[in-house]
Formats: sequence, structure tokens, C-alpha cells
Amino acid sequence: MRLAFGLLDLLDEYWVTCEIRFANEGAGGPLPADVLWGGYRQRLEADRDAEAVTYSLWVDWFEDYATSATAFAEVLGNDIDRVVSERSEALLRRARRVLECSGPVRWAVKEMTYRTAMRLSALHSALFRSLLASFHDVHGNLEPTAALTILDQLDLPTNTQHLAELRHVLSAGHKNHYRSPGAWGDALRSCS
Repeated sequence: MRLAFGLLDLLDEYWVTCEIRFANEGAGGPLPADVLWGGYRQRLEADRDAEAVTYSLWVDWFEDYATSATAFAEVLGNDIDRVVSERSEALLRRARRVLECSGPVRWAVKEMTYRTAMRLSALHSALFRSLLASFHDVHGNLEPTAALTILDQLDLPTNTQHLAELRHVLSAGHKNHYRSPGAWGDALRSCS
């Protein structure tokens, strides 16, 4: 694991995260959870680019219903209260990164974390982007009424791009762009 995470730090390439997941699911797996998720958390908190890690979370761990709940809990859900109470820049950085790629995580898994994150205005923009991704992602998952309640409590600039459109589709009860393909176009026309 040290070698794999060292390679990830050195190369910053998504394929390294694929190899970590393959090792977790392979004959020698599962990998020790504290080391696996600790490695992810550490890189999500680092003051450097974390695109390979967030992409890995999004497409490998969060889109897979068999792993999304555990992965989300390990990288944010289990310690969102600590993030909110400590408010360190590293913890906020991790929370923002996880929220923004959490669109595919089932709503029942992420809703309480989202509600807790609402207590920090520093996370409101990330929460908005997570709700937007939850609507637009092919595997995005949200409950419109609950998502609208969260959206309405976020302190966002009035000129936030797509805020009105997201409010429009959620108010109409749409769960996902791909389940309601004309809804976003209707919102764009109505809100322009």
C-alpha cells in the first residue's frame, strides 16, 4: 500500500488508483480498510491537486452500489461532525472534494452528511455543486424535495450559475437529467 500510494503521489495518475482497487478486490484483498481509506483521506486533505483521487472516488467507488456507501462513509460521512467542529483547512478541503464528486452516492447514504455540512457556509458552494452533479450525473442520485430543502438553505451568490435552473427542476420533482431528458432544457428556457 505504501508503494501504491507513493506511486500515486509521484505520478498523480488515475491508473494507480485502479491498481489499488484491483488489489482490494483481488485474491489478496480486501486491503486493510484503515490504510486504504486513510490513504485516500490524506490525499484529499493535501494542499495539492487531487484529481486522480476524486476521479477514482467518483467512477470507481461511488458509482458502484456495492462500494459507494462504505467509500463515502470512510472519506467523509463518518467524520463530518469533526469536519464541522474543527473547521481546519485540510478537513474542509477534503469535504469539498468529496462533496463535489458524490453525485452517484445514494441519497439515503449522503443526505445526513449533506445536512450536517450545511452548518458550515464554507461548504455551501461544494454542496451546491454536489446537488447539481447529483441531478446531471448518469448515475446521479437525489430526492427532489429533500434536495430542494437543502438548496434553499444554502447561502449562495444570487448570480450562481444554474442555481435557478436546479431549483426549477427540483421543484418540478425531477430526480435525474437522464430520467427526465427535457427537464433541464425547460428550466433553461424558463429561467432565462
